[in-house]
Amino acid sequence: MDAAAAAVHKRKRPDESAPAAADVDLSAADAVEVLDLRAAKRLLLAFERRLRDNLEARMKYPDDPARFADSEIALHAETDRLRLLAGAPELFPDLVPIGLASSLASLLTHDNADLTAAAASLLADLTDSDDPSDLPAVQALADALVDANALDLLVHNLSRFSEADPDEAEAVHNTLAVLENLLDLRPNLADKVCDGTKLLRWLLSRLKAREFDANKQYASEILAILLQNSPANQKRLGQINGVDGLLQAVAMYKSRDPKTSDEEEMLENLFDCLCCVLMPLENKERFVKAEGVELMIIIMKQKKLAYSSAIRTLDFAMTRFPPACERFVDVLGLKTAFAAFMGKIPANKKNKKESYQEELEERIISIIASLFGGITKGSRRMRLLGKFVENECEKIDRLMEFYTRYSDRVKEETERLDSLDLEDLEMDDDERYNRKLEAGLYTLQLIALILGHIWHSGDSQMRARVELLLRQNKLTKQDVKDILEEYHDNIGDLDGPEEKERAQARTKEIIAVL
Repeated sequence: MDAAAAAVHKRKRPDESAPAAADVDLSAADAVEVLDLRAAKRLLLAFERRLRDNLEARMKYPDDPARFADSEIALHAETDRLRLLAGAPELFPDLVPIGLASSLASLLTHDNADLTAAAASLLADLTDSDDPSDLPAVQALADALVDANALDLLVHNLSRFSEADPDEAEAVHNTLAVLENLLDLRPNLADKVCDGTKLLRWLLSRLKAREFDANKQYASEILAILLQNSPANQKRLGQINGVDGLLQAVAMYKSRDPKTSDEEEMLENLFDCLCCVLMPLENKERFVKAEGVELMIIIMKQKKLAYSSAIRTLDFAMTRFPPACERFVDVLGLKTAFAAFMGKIPANKKNKKESYQEELEERIISIIASLFGGITKGSRRMRLLGKFVENECEKIDRLMEFYTRYSDRVKEETERLDSLDLEDLEMDDDERYNRKLEAGLYTLQLIALILGHIWHSGDSQMRARVELLLRQNKLTKQDVKDILEEYHDNIGDLDGPEEKERAQARTKEIIAVL
């Protein structure tokens, strides 16, 4: 805080009826009813006049803060009065051409941190709207702010504020609120803001802080938004050591639970970020090198609140990435994974939800399918197959339990779709297939793949067990083959045409053996 800011603090801030704003005869109480375009323009012009007067005074007396302190107080008052505009967003398209966005953006560069903070607070109000009818008007303001370089200025101010000061910590929170609002209004800004600023670095640094607070939670939320649908940002974060940074952040909870619901939400955000950043192949490599597999297994063994999140992260890391699967086996992850597969999961408040249990089951099934797909030979493969022989093939029993459950679900959904009046329902084959996937078809396909790998091993004991269980459930190997055929025909080329061909060839080989 500079000397002028200190002077402002020592003086009593004028109230809304002070002469500084006398030329706009509006009160906060009736602003919503009476604020029209003419009054709004007067508000904006009064603000711009105070801003100009203050800048001139600062230039004229740069070494004498007392000489421009009064203009600083007046500018602060006018900034507060501009908050009235938040109640009339329909006026934004008329105010933008006469300088609303550019003037507010210029205030973000002010030497007085109090005024910069006031600008962030004001922008948070002006860009926040839940009314769909206001959306085009607020978007017009957002676009103008971007054109006025507000994104760069907002991110720069995050490093400028000192969170040791409660007022400046609040300013950081308001700045993050503006960024969130702009991203909500214009999702395409996610790539732009990360490409042109150091926002990702600031967020990563903020999340490494050991102490939890509201701004750390907000930083985790903003990072999750930036990564969610942006492969470019996922790669950018990996390039600045973001995978390791996120692992450090979640490692604080490997042996303890969050203390509050807000801290719990932050931890979920961190795992969301970790799963998003694991989409690019190169970040999976960084995850393995940073001992992310080991950390997730430790978290699972500790059986704390992050247990299910660790399983989800492993699923992302191991999907179509053999090195992660090999590391998982090497660091004795099979025992932990198969304990979850058999239903031995820690009890917590989430467990009471059926959806929680179901998601865990599906993630574990996916992990085991990834292990079979990523480990094709050698001692690791034997250790994986050995798990299905243990305790009289109890894990094959469990697998068939899952098979029948998901098979019944998919069959029920297929019959429901067949009974619909297709003349009244526009549904092509892709939509029909997607409905079946939502009903559990993908998990059923993974279970069928695991059964196929078990059969492909040639082990007589396991084959006998599979055949027995199929008969007991009035099923045949042909039922399994039919599911695998459908899976084969719908394998996508998300990882490229070569990987698609390899996946189809492996599936075809399993089908041929059944």
